[in-house]
Amino acid sequence: MTAVVHRLWARLPRPLDPLRSIKVKFGVVVVVTACVAVLIVLWGYPMGFRARQTMPVGVLISVVVIQLLAHGMTAPLREMTAAARAMARGDYSRRVRATSRDEVGELAQAFNRMAADLAEVERQRREFVANVSHELRTPISALRAVLENVADGVTPATPDVLETALDQTERLGRLVTQLLDLSRVEAGAAVLNPSDIDVAAFVDDVTAEARASHPEALFETDVTPGLHAVADRDRLHQVVANLLDNAARHGPDGRPVTVTARPVNQPGGLVIEVTDEGPGIPPEERARVFERFSRGSVSGPGTPGGGTGLGLAIASWATDLHGGDITVLDTPIGCRIRVMIPPNIGDPT
Repeated sequence: MTAVVHRLWARLPRPLDPLRSIKVKFGVVVVVTACVAVLIVLWGYPMGFRARQTMPVGVLISVVVIQLLAHGMTAPLREMTAAARAMARGDYSRRVRATSRDEVGELAQAFNRMAADLAEVERQRREFVANVSHELRTPISALRAVLENVADGVTPATPDVLETALDQTERLGRLVTQLLDLSRVEAGAAVLNPSDIDVAAFVDDVTAEARASHPEALFETDVTPGLHAVADRDRLHQVVANLLDNAARHGPDGRPVTVTARPVNQPGGLVIEVTDEGPGIPPEERARVFERFSRGSVSGPGTPGGGTGLGLAIASWATDLHGGDITVLDTPIGCRIRVMIPPNIGDPT
């Protein structure tokens, strides 16, 4: 019964919502209630009622008018209180009716945006826990199986068996490294150490690491001869390594993953593109594919192309540190991602 009364009370009209200032609303309430009281007193005189008889009635009616008018002014605040209590219990679905155009209405709109952001963060957190749990469980299970077979004498400790165990250990190491990078992103603790980079040698080094991690993939490079750039080598390595890893995981086996590097108009700048022949990224997902924990519709827990949703976010973060830009480009087949590192990001060390 109480809940029904609250719902009916919440649906009452809010006649003062069009007013843009809470001060004006208070003034309107005062004027209206005073006018109601005076009108009741004046109405009573022709009927033979004295002021001491009509004044209490006028005050009572004025109180009712105040309640009706003030309801729309305070209702968003009560709704925000109830929604905040629901959020404390983990329910982020509650929203506030934000029809007022004054300061309280603006606060209600900001509250709704905050609630939506918190709900999205909670969704991402749950997905992240599920993704990381899956990514950790898979290599741990594989490593445990290998070690149990070796310990029980079922499988001899041959170089191939030990290499399998090493591969799973390296996979765990990459995941831990990504998590540490993410913590640096959130803490804002990373700084740039720009230096002059021989781009051809740099791309060869990163590609060699990618080949070791993805022996089934075919990597091709196309770098402008003699190209040099000024950038933080470690951060740029994060960008290219994550793009190559992403391309190799989503691209078909035996099809090329191409890395191209070109100069920009001014010395020291660099444009790197990584192209694969995988399923690509749908246009509607390109705006959020570089967000933390975003995995896209073509991957998910348990899928061959799945991941933690951190690689592209870390690549975007490292690019932003350089003041550059990372973009998914249109391509007839597969995925093509461009990274632009501007010139003059700092003096080479």
